[in-house]
Amino acid sequence: MFTDLPSIRGLVANLTTDTLREIAGAPINRKVAESIIKNLPEVTDKFEINTQLRLAHFLGQLGHESDHFRTYEEYASGAAYEGRRDLGNVIRGDGRRYKGRGPIQVTGRANYKRYGDKLGFNLVDNPELAEDPRIGLLIAGQFWHDNGLNALADQDNGKFITRRINGGYNGLNDRLRSEEHTSEL
Repeated sequence: MFTDLPSIRGLVANLTTDTLREIAGAPINRKVAESIIKNLPEVTDKFEINTQLRLAHFLGQLGHESDHFRTYEEYASGAAYEGRRDLGNVIRGDGRRYKGRGPIQVTGRANYKRYGDKLGFNLVDNPELAEDPRIGLLIAGQFWHDNGLNALADQDNGKFITRRINGGYNGLNDRLRSEEHTSEL
């Protein structure tokens, strides 16, 4: 596998909130951006996001999912996910309880269980833990790894990465713009 680890570590180490604002192409939440910068080295190492292209796609996607690095909690109530068996929301109130959180907006009881078990956090009983900056970014990295997104990033295939994350192409142009801007850093 091609890796560019020394230069990626340098790029990650030199990220600033201004850099994330450039990637977002919009105003950011400084606290969210700072938490990403602080926790990114652990995640890029652990999940082999170790080339500039992988990092570009990862940050571009997270930028869109977190509303341009503004939030770790979905703005909507989560009511739209109520009763969604495909998300594991089988108990009344699961839609609201397991709404999108973290920089990748993990959604649904089944996903909270899956990623909590993999990472050693009880997200089912404590769904708000997905908003913790470190835990949320670890969830994003685990999701990235589990869905084979490094391979798609190596192919520079932002369209298919978007589909795997979103289930469709919501915000595709914004995601691709952010990915392209990140790859120019």
